[in-house]
Amino acid sequence: MTRLEARPPMQNGQHPRVLDGFSLEMTGRDRAGLDEAAAYLPPGTRVNITYLAGETMQDRVGAARAVRRHGFTPVPHVAARRMRSPAELGEFLAALGEADALDEIFVVGGDPTTPAGPFADGLSVLRSGILQETGVRRVSVPGYPEGHPHIAVDALSEALHAKVAVLTEQELAPAVITQFGFDVQPVLGWIRALRRQGIEAQIRVGVPGPVGVKRLLAYARRFGVATSAGITRKYGFSLANLLGTAGPDAFVSALADGLDPAVHGDVRTHFYTFGAITATSAWVRDFVVAPRIRHDGEGVPGENRST
Repeated sequence: MTRLEARPPMQNGQHPRVLDGFSLEMTGRDRAGLDEAAAYLPPGTRVNITYLAGETMQDRVGAARAVRRHGFTPVPHVAARRMRSPAELGEFLAALGEADALDEIFVVGGDPTTPAGPFADGLSVLRSGILQETGVRRVSVPGYPEGHPHIAVDALSEALHAKVAVLTEQELAPAVITQFGFDVQPVLGWIRALRRQGIEAQIRVGVPGPVGVKRLLAYARRFGVATSAGITRKYGFSLANLLGTAGPDAFVSALADGLDPAVHGDVRTHFYTFGAITATSAWVRDFVVAPRIRHDGEGVPGENRST
């Protein structure tokens, strides 16, 4: 167990509200982790199931079944460039339907630079009409408040607007899940700009769960997330202390304090667990409980602890 720094002062009990309806991620093979984490998660919690290259359709569908069995809401991922054909996509969606896991999915382009089949990006999957035909009701798509290392900002904006337009035309409810980051201000500004541009879809702000600093920085480099010393200090850890554990306390506090529903609309949080689903679930449970204890005057909990 690693001690984290004490949380910043709570502001008017806001933190439970910013975490209402939070979602998090697991891999297709992390069913044992879900079994352990289940005790910390509220009923109906959305659990995204990633689409990793080394996993099988059986892994992903089995994870979706496990999520549903625990009373949570599965949100399977579809990686467009990994789909070898429309038939393969249809087979995957049909299997999810049999697992009662087809109401909501997350569609992303995926890591490969060369598509395995006809889908060059997430938008091509949406435009195919296959999702609508198979009974999907809600589709979330990625958002990049701080940009993408390999895609121009204008292209990202055009793609997001096109995806929301296609989903709206197909009468599928759109939502946006952002890449994780360490600085709240670019996220708030990005959301504000989207609202001004007429995008009213729910936005889930990506938050890194509590993991080792070295591991977190490795994921940040992989996904092109900014990790300057100033930003990471603001987040709550030092680049010099790679053996410590970083928690999202400061980020979630700043997000709660900065959000204005009249300006930012429907905003939730989405936790990237990086394989630590139990630690993340426990952190959220503790963070929701803490301000309520403080607000009710029944005592103040000790320092947050995370594995």
